[in-house]
Amino acid sequence: MQTCTMTNTSDIVLFSLSGFSATANYNITLSSLTVICYCLIVGVNGSLILTIILDQHLHEPMYIFICNLCINILYGTTGFYPKFIFDLLSDSQVISYEGCLLQVFVIYTYATIDFSVLALMAYDRYVAICRPLEYHSVMSVPRTAVLVGFSWLVPLCCEVMVLTLTSTLKLCGFKIDKLYCENWSIVKLACSLTIANNIVGLIVIAFYCVHVLFIVCSYVQLIKSALKSREGKRKFTQTCVPHLLCLINVTCALLFDVMYSRYGSASMPQSLRNFMAIQILMIPPILNPIIYGLILTKIRHRMVTLCRMAGERFRLRLKA
Repeated sequence: MQTCTMTNTSDIVLFSLSGFSATANYNITLSSLTVICYCLIVGVNGSLILTIILDQHLHEPMYIFICNLCINILYGTTGFYPKFIFDLLSDSQVISYEGCLLQVFVIYTYATIDFSVLALMAYDRYVAICRPLEYHSVMSVPRTAVLVGFSWLVPLCCEVMVLTLTSTLKLCGFKIDKLYCENWSIVKLACSLTIANNIVGLIVIAFYCVHVLFIVCSYVQLIKSALKSREGKRKFTQTCVPHLLCLINVTCALLFDVMYSRYGSASMPQSLRNFMAIQILMIPPILNPIIYGLILTKIRHRMVTLCRMAGERFRLRLKA
């Protein structure tokens, strides 16, 4: 099969995902585990989304942001898992040029939307704990809707800009050394100058580093405020600790992926490189909703109530 010629990007038909070379002997086992993992992600995130949507008492900014975080997880993992499972069961692991760019768009926007929503959650907790008397005026329904809209719109626009530059590159290769398409892996295949891509990429990374700095500063203020009173400590423990755990979870996962993509060594075992590449699509999507479901009291109580109601209905149906 002719996969690529060396003339220009219009000749690129398929990319080869060479990261699967390390999974050849375990494809059936890995595909089974991946299906279970994906079902777990859909199950826990879907349950949290439905719980928040169905319960009027959870229609508050903090829970709306959590709901968006879970929706984003389903969006991002859908861009990876179905294709990954198909590749594990296939004899050849390839992806079309257009499909590759689409996968890059979905996975990158998933990661950046995550940071945007986490920044909103940090701001929400800052206002709730440090400026409680102003909370309802600052975090009004219209403002919350606008903030949620921007948390999706800005990352989408950033990635459109990045991919527009990537799509203009002249490529001299077709092998992507990962389990899925990644923008930097495509850029490294270019046989033309990539100065503009590097500059724009660094600007986007810097932009989201500012998000992290904003979140850190917000939590510094939160901790200072929480230490002043017992009520502040209680609020911080109940509502801020889950956010902080999820932030650490997502930041570490993304940092591993970015550092490996740009500076990773080819001498590193392929299996380890594969794990570093997919852990951002595996660990945060499972752990984050579980953290929120277990620690946030309102969500936990509501989910327990819904499970009891479902169990009772099932028991009555069996009796009938």
